[in-house]
Amino acid sequence: MKVITDLKNDLLNRREVVFVMESGSNPGVSGVNKAMVDKYKAHEENIAVKKITSNFGKKEFTVEAFVYNTKKDKEMIERKPKVKKAEGAA
Repeated sequence: MKVITDLKNDLLNRREVVFVMESGSNPGVSGVNKAMVDKYKAHEENIAVKKITSNFGKKEFTVEAFVYNTKKDKEMIERKPKVKKAEGAA
């Protein structure tokens, strides 16, 4: 894991990180979370992965993520996913 940028944003209580990660296949959000927990000693619930990109045929993935100081800080800033309605619920 090679860190490209590591900025501390005191206003939003988070670290804004961009790094390159090598993997045989797309690591996905869970793989990125595990790597960031090992690197930054943060709880998995405080990490928000924004983007995972790669070029075709390469085994390097560029990852953009935020590491929040607390779970409360993350919940205040990050958007919550929409909840889908159950089929046939009346």
